[in-house]
Amino acid sequence: MSTADLFHKVTEWFSANMETAETELHYDSPFHLLIAVILSAQCTDKRVNMHTPQIFARFPQPADLASASFEEVYELIKSISFPNNKARHLIGMASKLVSDFSGEVPSEIHELETLPGVGRKTANVIASVIYDKPVIAVDTHVFRVSRRIGLSDGGTVEAVERDLTAGFAPQLRGKAHHWLILHGRYVCTARKPKCQECGLSEFCREYILNNVKI
Repeated sequence: MSTADLFHKVTEWFSANMETAETELHYDSPFHLLIAVILSAQCTDKRVNMHTPQIFARFPQPADLASASFEEVYELIKSISFPNNKARHLIGMASKLVSDFSGEVPSEIHELETLPGVGRKTANVIASVIYDKPVIAVDTHVFRVSRRIGLSDGGTVEAVERDLTAGFAPQLRGKAHHWLILHGRYVCTARKPKCQECGLSEFCREYILNNVKI
């Protein structure tokens, strides 16, 4: 099967079986989504969602967070992974929004990446979810699932992003990002993938290779 055919089959299956695919992070503004995505690094969305209501209430606008102390932010996120670094990143991010972007979350990838705590993945999430940009964010789930299925042979996040960007139509990239994340989170899990329950198994490269009868 050609790569183009595989992308077509994957798109067809997800379109039929996962019509609604969106972030599981809770948010009520671009700024609050940015906070949530930064906090979600190496942490589950479920745990982040447990803490963000009080964070959002305390810091409704970037200026509120920019003026907060490290100790105040740390206390709100101390049970989330890497709270020291994330507290510094959140304050730095908010400060830069105030100083460089008039308190608004920018829409361009290169501008988003100038914010503390914002790497390529986070920038792509914000650009895609908030501004409907035709980009694909590659996290650990997307990286794993894409390579297992055969959508990419890339050995780096950047290489996988390039392959997925080339394979999915621009108008589908935002949804494809969530398709792959949710599939990796609930079906194609890291340790024990549920291949017998997976509707993609008939054309999944790894499943086929592991079940070839010699």
